[in-house]
Amino acid sequence: MAVIYATLIVNGSKKFSQVPKLIKEQVRQILIDLEVEELIQEDE
Repeated sequence: MAVIYATLIVNGSKKFSQVPKLIKEQVRQILIDLEVEELIQEDE
């Protein structure tokens, strides 16, 4: 599920702030690994 959310964030369909708390850290790490840290924004 974390990979799906990360993909949606990269595609612009979702924002990091919309990720459920349960998988937020996993999604954060995936975005860091993909070198798109600029997409990690908590505010909406």
